This record gives sequence, structure tokens and C-alpha cells, in this order.
Amino acid sequence: VHAAMLEARALGASVGQQYCLHLADGLHWFELSVARKPSLAGESERFVMLAHDVTGRKRAEEEIERLAFHDVLTGLPNRRLLLDRLAMAITSTVRVGKHGALLFIDLDNFKDLNDTLGHDRGDELLQMVAQRLQSALRGVDTVARLGGDEFVLMLEGLHADQAIAATEAETIARKILGLLN
Repeated sequence: VHAAMLEARALGASVGQQYCLHLADGLHWFELSVARKPSLAGESERFVMLAHDVTGRKRAEEEIERLAFHDVLTGLPNRRLLLDRLAMAITSTVRVGKHGALLFIDLDNFKDLNDTLGHDRGDELLQMVAQRLQSALRGVDTVARLGGDEFVLMLEGLHADQAIAATEAETIARKILGLLN
């Protein structure tokens, strides 16, 4: 509000400043418009302020972003977000001198399960696989669903020595196989 007032004082108006309030029914976002009114000689400054509740729009924007970067069924990052995180991981890996790994997972006979038991059961299986993969990873790792029955695990911060990093990746892969079996 203060920033909007200062902008209106300097420019005559301010539009689009946003702020949020914790109200009884949750968090609400407001957009503020402020206009400086002409003052007569000797009068103090006058302003007109309008606040508009934009909570619905903010929630819609957040949902659009979530849908753009996450798989609808599992909630995991999708291919687009994985590629973004991969680019950042490559930069980080080069900077800190550690290794990373990508593990590709394709579920065997998933199409047969989907065809015989139905898509609802197939979706249920994919959600369970996503949960198990997430539970197996460390905080720095990423699991993403590429689509269908394909998942990718991006492991970061593995040892600087390539042979040790490969052993670490293999250990995680064996753990995941155990969880999925």
C-alpha cells in the first residue's frame, strides 16, 4: 500500500500493486489502484484508493502453472519441468564437480494390465509407482513422469569420483527395483 501511495504521489496514479491478507476464510490477494486527486492551496494531499479481490485469478494462475509443469495424474514434474531441472543440474554439477545420473523406468507389461483390468486400475498403478519412486529419493533428486508408463529419476550430488558415483546410482536403482517389485 505504501509503495502504491508513493508511486501515485510521484506519477499521479498507481495500478497493479498486489498484497495479500490472511482473512477468516483463508489467504486473499488484492490488487490496488491509487490516484492522486488535485489539491486546493493549503490542503493536504488527497488520494482515491480501490482494492479489488483477485484471489480467484491468482489461484487460476497457480493452477495453470501447476498444469504446465506437472503431470495431472501423479502430480510429478512433467517432461517440461524435468528438462528445466536437468539444465540447472548440469550447470550445478559442473560448478561443484560432482556427478549426476538419469535413471529411465519403463513398466513392463503395463499395456496388458491397462487392457485387461481397465484404465482406472492402470492409473492407480501409476500413482502407486509415483509414490514409491518419490519415497526412494533424496531431497536433491527429482522423479518425473514422461507419459504413459515412463518415468525418469534425476539423481544429483553423486560423488566426484565417477566409479563411486556409478556405485551410488546403482545402489539407488537396486533400492527402487526392490520397492517396485
